[in-house]
Amino acid sequence: MNVIKTDIDGVVIIEPRLFEDGRGYFFESFSSRDFNACVREVHFVQDNESRSSYGVVRGLHFQKPPFCQSKLVRVVKGAVLDVAVDIRRGSPTFGRYVAVELTEDNHRQFFVPRGFAHGFSVLSEEAVFQYKCDNFYEPRSEGAIAWDDPQLGIDWRIPADKVVLSEKDRKHPLLKDAEWMFDYNEDLYGL
Repeated sequence: MNVIKTDIDGVVIIEPRLFEDGRGYFFESFSSRDFNACVREVHFVQDNESRSSYGVVRGLHFQKPPFCQSKLVRVVKGAVLDVAVDIRRGSPTFGRYVAVELTEDNHRQFFVPRGFAHGFSVLSEEAVFQYKCDNFYEPRSEGAIAWDDPQLGIDWRIPADKVVLSEKDRKHPLLKDAEWMFDYNEDLYGL
């Protein structure tokens, strides 16, 4: 696998080695040995899948300690713009984000470490999105910031009149008004 570093330490894009022939293709989508050696040591405990239509924006979500999560995400059908926002107070990259297009054709994966809010927009007619989490979902630990926060300035690549949101995602606070943030100096993996 090829690990591509981004402008924010710990947030990486992963390109698998693809083996193609007349029958189609094969690639190893995950190897804990390779991931732990090349990215960071993580023990994934839950796999999730969602299907969404064009214009859907999901996010920007996170879970608070002790249930904070790293995510390894990929698209198996369609295309999304995937976004990770640094919400660790005191971080030199606080409030900055990385966005990457994940498609069924590029087979890229995106690693979102603990301490980041995560979201995506669906760029294709339909997208099937899969992600691994290193902690179980805990509803009481949910947190989020507004997907359209002007301070973040994320271009979701969807016209405003085509954006489809859940009722919950319409109500999240701006980053500057968020009641809770991660602490950059806290070891989020030692919890």
